[in-house]
Amino acid sequence: MNTMALYNAVCLKASRTTTHSYSTSFSLGIRSLDKRFHDPIHAIYGFVRFADEIVDTFHGHSKAELLQRFWDDTHRAVAEGISLNPILHSFQGVVNQYGIEADLYDTFMSSMAMDLSDTQHDEQSYATYILGSAEVVGLMCLRVFCEGDDARYQRLKPSAMKLGSAFQKVNFLRDLKDDHQNLGRTYFPDIDVKHMTGEDRRAIEADIQADFDAALSGIRDLPKGARFGVYVAYVYYLALFRKIRSLPTDRILTERIRVRNRRKIALLTTSYLRHSLGML
Repeated sequence: MNTMALYNAVCLKASRTTTHSYSTSFSLGIRSLDKRFHDPIHAIYGFVRFADEIVDTFHGHSKAELLQRFWDDTHRAVAEGISLNPILHSFQGVVNQYGIEADLYDTFMSSMAMDLSDTQHDEQSYATYILGSAEVVGLMCLRVFCEGDDARYQRLKPSAMKLGSAFQKVNFLRDLKDDHQNLGRTYFPDIDVKHMTGEDRRAIEADIQADFDAALSGIRDLPKGARFGVYVAYVYYLALFRKIRSLPTDRILTERIRVRNRRKIALLTTSYLRHSLGML
């Protein structure tokens, strides 16, 4: 291994470590992808995770300055084909290899900037935030999965966006307490978290279910090497959503709902059987 290949490997290891450290569910999904997709998806996850950490975690620093620096460094890394930030070096490699458009990661970064000032959303700002924080992340992954097949990419764009949207909205439900109490944010539009009604919940949950339903047909049409891994993530998030949906509102307002690891393994096994039998 030459020295540049070694540097690339070290940077990709940083992206893998980031994924494994922050998300067991995404790690499980990535391991279910064809091996050739592992590193690119780890690189995308590492990029979005670090940007998210800037706005959610670095309270003792100027988040706006840090986010802008990370944004500028992203463009520089992509243009120059190298970065001394291991996460950005891995990400630029994927962007340049798979032709991921700047509009996708710029839209994502714009949504991160919204978190610095927007604590509540109306319908328009909510849709804008979902597009940037979730839907375009799905499109970046889709660029990787389609491996240059633009016709397939264009065909699968709507369902990939719906899948990203469903995942993010489930995250919002799961993190309702922490977002409101610790970060002062309410993502669902025109909702008073402290006085959420049954009608509010039914509307939110119907919207999420519609996203899941719209996403499934696109998963079935993904390239073979990506289909099972994405389906595993879909099944896990659907299980989390159903668990949240079954609980009273006071539970989701006072605790962070999780799917236990044993349950995740069972879901993985069932998903593998369904995939193997062509029953998606």
